[in-house]
Amino acid sequence: MRSLCCALWLLGTGLSAPVQALNVFACEPEWASLTQELAGDLATVESAASALQDVHQIEAKPSLIARMRRADLIVCSGAELEAGWLPQLIRQSGNSKVASGAGRFMAADQVVTLDKPARLDRAAGDVHPQGNPHVHLDPNRVLTIAQALSARLVQLDGAHAPAYAERLQNFSERWQAAMVRWRAKAAPLMGRKVVVNHASWVYLLQWLGMEQIGALEPKPGVPPTSGHLASLVELSKSQPTLAIISAAYQNPKAGEWLSERTGVPALVLPFTVGGNDQAKDLFGLYDSTLDLLLGAIR
Repeated sequence: MRSLCCALWLLGTGLSAPVQALNVFACEPEWASLTQELAGDLATVESAASALQDVHQIEAKPSLIARMRRADLIVCSGAELEAGWLPQLIRQSGNSKVASGAGRFMAADQVVTLDKPARLDRAAGDVHPQGNPHVHLDPNRVLTIAQALSARLVQLDGAHAPAYAERLQNFSERWQAAMVRWRAKAAPLMGRKVVVNHASWVYLLQWLGMEQIGALEPKPGVPPTSGHLASLVELSKSQPTLAIISAAYQNPKAGEWLSERTGVPALVLPFTVGGNDQAKDLFGLYDSTLDLLLGAIR
């Protein structure tokens, strides 16, 4: 009776009840950042992982189960990147809303992925059958994903469709302007060669017109051997190599070892939002990444 009286009082005074924000569980910081851009205060967004964690190996802790239990929507990379922990988390939370259907959004499903293996073979290392999942490192794909994610927010919260449309337009205009700026800024990187720690960078390198000539891991997810590192020394010396690239969450020691023996700079790139002080959001992630790569030229 009291709640009914309160509602009648709000109507009578011309006030409206507070907006009930969507609870969004993002698997990675990049998707938490994008969701916040598109939803603003219409969503409460939490990320399961930080930029300093390997998202392949997140532990299904009670705190994450509690967050999952509250979620109206999960936003993840997909392409089996979270296969080691996300299904367990959903199962233990008992939240059927996000197990399938509109409450489950996978970024890789919205775009064409790269590096799909021709055949599946465990001997090839930690490969992803649906292609490389790190699609957030191509700004063109990010824009496509943003459009699909905004549509999903509208599907779940149609009462605020105009607000979501306005935020999508605002983000898209700022993002496309930034892409023009990034493209001009990144011109000196075209054709440059790099050695990477893990095969995480294919989308970034394709967008920038750069070339991966080697990887510290002989196979994805397999630690480097001394023999493999020795072969990379010869490879890096035989070609004009710009940098040895690691992500903020990775152990930099192998890259530093190779750098000491070749003179090629070892760079730690943020990889995702929060990876360093500059990468506070998706815009800062790209600004920082380009600044660090261009710094290796100088």
